[in-house]
Amino acid sequence: MNISGNTVFIPGATSGIGLALATRLHAAGNTVIVGGRRADVLEQIARDHPGIDTIVIDTTVPSSILDAARDVIARHPDLNVLIPMAGIMRAEDWTSAGFLDTAEETVTTNLLGPIRLIAAFIDQLTSRPGATILTVSSGLAFTPLRVTPTYNATKAAIHMLSESIRLQLAGTGVQVQELVPPAVRTTLMPGHETSAVAMPLDAFADEVMTLLSTQPGATEIQVESVKFLRYAETRGEYPAVVEALNAADPHNARP
Repeated sequence: MNISGNTVFIPGATSGIGLALATRLHAAGNTVIVGGRRADVLEQIARDHPGIDTIVIDTTVPSSILDAARDVIARHPDLNVLIPMAGIMRAEDWTSAGFLDTAEETVTTNLLGPIRLIAAFIDQLTSRPGATILTVSSGLAFTPLRVTPTYNATKAAIHMLSESIRLQLAGTGVQVQELVPPAVRTTLMPGHETSAVAMPLDAFADEVMTLLSTQPGATEIQVESVKFLRYAETRGEYPAVVEALNAADPHNARP
């Protein structure tokens, strides 16, 4: 992905990692469109960051994705980068009743959402030069956190989806990159915003921008701190890393 000169749509970028990257990509010389469910939040983003466009979209609703895709492409026919950022992270207890609703909601948001978004934009992307799909997985795709089994599974699926569609899109001109975040200080899950083991948001976003700039052809965008999880099995340290992750995480005592 080129670091500038793109038209970038980031659904799910009204806070956290998504918004941090949206503002940095805009400052780097890209046209940026932020998508989210709440019109009032989008209006505030537009006021706070002049030049960033916004659109209402609920990535859990197929018709909302299709409507937003038509609107975004009509307003920005040069769109060439899609970053499906929307995601949820919820604790589940599979030893007790009541986890299924949370698990299904997580699959709908974290896996079906990106699949439907890519499907809605693929014709547009294959028609544009320098097109990129930047998926968002997690270090937990490679080393599991005990309390978030479905989140872990959806992120592992996003990793393999990225690997697979990269093969199918070879030769189309569409680059597929995968952003692999560690724990970051955001509101994705209660406690992460102040967690001592999570990476500060600004430091994460700055490192990602540096990696995008210096490694434009990379298949995975990995900040240094996520490699502890990403390569645990490769290093032969998987059991020890699983134990360390779950001992260190503040949610380990729940749900």
